[in-house]
Amino acid sequence: EAFPFDETTLVFRLMGKIFACLDLDRPHLVVLKCEPDYALELRDRYHGIEGAWHWNKKHWNDLYFEQLPSEIVKREIRHSYLTVVRENVTPKVLRNELLAIVQEAGIEDAQAIE
Repeated sequence: EAFPFDETTLVFRLMGKIFACLDLDRPHLVVLKCEPDYALELRDRYHGIEGAWHWNKKHWNDLYFEQLPSEIVKREIRHSYLTVVRENVTPKVLRNELLAIVQEAGIEDAQAIE
């Protein structure tokens, strides 16, 4: 994690790519990366999920903690992390190794089970 933008915007990265962002001045929400079609589906399904403000809304959602069950937030954090693994981790051998570890641990991607 790091504060690359300012002293209150905390980002979480995997292999240098952001998968989550928290603004410490707005602790009621988290910004998460998402597959584009799934992002739209989530916004239609849940009142507490919107296109992320100041981020590319095609790939990023705001999740409001007080409007969502914690299981949904945790599920979407996993989805964000796995999206970055699938799209950004190189070399491919490392990507496949990470995905194998996730599969062996029984962790399912939210998009795959929706």
